[in-house]
Amino acid sequence: MKVTVAICTHNRAKDTGEAVLSVLRQNFDKNDIEIVVVDNRSADDTASVVDGLRRVHGERVRYVYEEKLGLSVARNRAIREARGEYVLFLDDDAIASSRWVRHIVDVFERDAAIGCVGGKIDPIWEAGEPDWIPDEYRAVFTILDYTDGVKEMPAPAIPYGANVAFRKSVFDEFAPFREDLGRVGSNLLSSEESELIGRIRSAYKVYYSSYALVRHKIPKERTTKKWFRKRIFWQGVSDAVRMQDKGAIPVAKHTIRMLQAAATSLLLVFRSKSFFRQVFKVYYRNGSLVGTLRYNGRS
Repeated sequence: MKVTVAICTHNRAKDTGEAVLSVLRQNFDKNDIEIVVVDNRSADDTASVVDGLRRVHGERVRYVYEEKLGLSVARNRAIREARGEYVLFLDDDAIASSRWVRHIVDVFERDAAIGCVGGKIDPIWEAGEPDWIPDEYRAVFTILDYTDGVKEMPAPAIPYGANVAFRKSVFDEFAPFREDLGRVGSNLLSSEESELIGRIRSAYKVYYSSYALVRHKIPKERTTKKWFRKRIFWQGVSDAVRMQDKGAIPVAKHTIRMLQAAATSLLLVFRSKSFFRQVFKVYYRNGSLVGTLRYNGRS
């Protein structure tokens, strides 16, 4: 088996079905690709949707139920279940272009030293892109347009989890996703991909291909300032946990920078994007402080 496409899902039955169909339509030898759907304790009809696809398409589609909640847990289960030489992760709310698998595989097969490959991620805005989002924060919506063509990604650049693939053999050398990072239920903890890729990068190359395109759905509820502030807060928590910030110095650093951003925001209250940029920094530093304290045993 050449390729395992892993789709980890939690209560997104309709989206998951559409993601699976986009993989079934790939311009790739169907005998060399399997689709593993890891149902991470969904309470909707995910199981019946996937079973319906399995009845039509046979063993190309596999359903795996994972009781323990957590995106990293589900991804690690997918790695254990994978039979393919390459494990391609596709978000359950993403749609793969018809040659996505082919382009990912083509990059891997250039060089055995390539351990991770990612691709372009275009947004599908349900309610249109808000005009208040600063350009440097668009990545929060899992949008990635790193470069044209195929190129190595030097640190700290990384592919995003909606469209990232690994040579399965790298997991013979490296532990998979850290399960203290990644989303669990309704929290927005993240950074599990950057932490893993950072470790893999010590021995393997990381590549990007703009041809390996997926489109990622962004529902209207994620385009509110309330959701965005929450997402930025949890990014701060995630980064503190990933970096394992401990002690008085990180606490002081995050507190000072949070107060600086708050003070600057007051001076920019009539300049919309600049104001929001500083407000987001306040939320990020607040999350970093919470991550340092709560997740490292200091409160």
